[in-house]
Amino acid sequence: MTTDKVEKQCITPAGFAALNAELTQLWEVERPEVVRTVHWAASNGDRSENGDYIYGKKRLRQIDGRVRFLRKRLEILNVVNPCYQQDQGTVHFGATVRYERENGTVQTITIVGSDETVPSQGRISVDSPIGRALMDKTVGALVSVQTPGGEDELEVLSISYPLRP
Repeated sequence: MTTDKVEKQCITPAGFAALNAELTQLWEVERPEVVRTVHWAASNGDRSENGDYIYGKKRLRQIDGRVRFLRKRLEILNVVNPCYQQDQGTVHFGATVRYERENGTVQTITIVGSDETVPSQGRISVDSPIGRALMDKTVGALVSVQTPGGEDELEVLSISYPLRP
């Protein structure tokens, strides 16, 4: 896949800020500390049995890999602020949706980008089966969705978006 064919993926402003903060922490705080440790350990002589040196080099590779990933990822992400959604009666990216399952269980989820998904906190990916099934639906809509547990029917009870600042 070439870079020009990469489709922009959505992320909320908070999700973008979190990734950016992680990049800053790794590049400006953690990496310099590890470089200092590796430099000190290298000055101690034999590197083959020097745990600080060996671990430090390994940690540097991990940090550098994550930094490369984050920089590339931040370039292709499209920041979408859901509080500016015009059509607030329909499920779009960033919507908080309350729905009822066939078994009567009521759940509330917020549809976010794949980089900020935390299912235990009700933050599901727009690309997940439920996220895809709920997109463009309105209150009262019945939606069939294939989940890992099997086919399920959901009824949209409410849709909300964050308030404008």
